[in-house]
Amino acid sequence: MPLTVGQKAPEFTLPDTEKNQRSLSEFIGKKTILVFFPGAFTGVCTKEMCAFRDSMSKLNELNAHVVAISVDSPFSNKAFAAQNNLQFPILSDYTKTVVRQYGGVHEDFSGLKGYVASKRAVFVLDKEGIVRYSWISENPGVEPPYDEVTKAVS
Repeated sequence: MPLTVGQKAPEFTLPDTEKNQRSLSEFIGKKTILVFFPGAFTGVCTKEMCAFRDSMSKLNELNAHVVAISVDSPFSNKAFAAQNNLQFPILSDYTKTVVRQYGGVHEDFSGLKGYVASKRAVFVLDKEGIVRYSWISENPGVEPPYDEVTKAVS
């Protein structure tokens, strides 16, 4: 069942691009935008991550930070972050546990039997880790409504 507004975001620990374990609890105390994306190096995901990168100064002014999560390996995420100059944490949910808890998955993604990818989803958490905004797309080709996300952080 996807996470909804008003719920406490479940704790998680996932490796970042340097294989360091990062937990949700370390981001609490500041507004957090959790961004789940289907796959590194894909067109829409690249546009989405770069849109968040380009809005970081505004988000920082609102005392918020971005944490991105995909089912890709830490190695792919590291190369993806480097290629696109992404300065926010990108975490690897290669076991697909967290993506199932939060927003769900696309089974047999892109017609590939057995391949599972995260649904594109955005959650804005308040300083206490309560979900204040939730957006989940069934269509992996649709970018999130960035203005709504920014408004939810304000």
